[in-house]
Amino acid sequence: MNRLLVVDDESSIRLLYRDELTEEGYAVETAATAEEAVEKLSQGSFDLIVLDIKLKDESGLDLLQKIVKDSQNLPVVLCTAFSCYKDDFSAWLADGYVVKSSDMQELKDEIKKVLSKRTQRTVPKHT
Repeated sequence: MNRLLVVDDESSIRLLYRDELTEEGYAVETAATAEEAVEKLSQGSFDLIVLDIKLKDESGLDLLQKIVKDSQNLPVVLCTAFSCYKDDFSAWLADGYVVKSSDMQELKDEIKKVLSKRTQRTVPKHT
């Protein structure tokens, strides 16, 4: 079972994502702040992070840079209400980008796609 960390400062979004993604078969933990996310990352391993760009304590893009630096193989899907960040160079470090919507399907599809790519990279090829 893949373990996901959802980082969003809005409690209703964290709960919605946790419930929806748990129904998809993922083990989901949540964090409300960048500091909490860093703490959870230091305590356990995750297969993917769903990260909001606008956090109260720190920019999600700054947190993304820390994650990439410290855990280079950990995929991150940015999930934000603002499509304008897709062109931000810092956002290019992410493995996926989804604009928040009441329809969770795009996020679910992006998570599956990113996890699938990760699995393909880590499975050794037999020749």
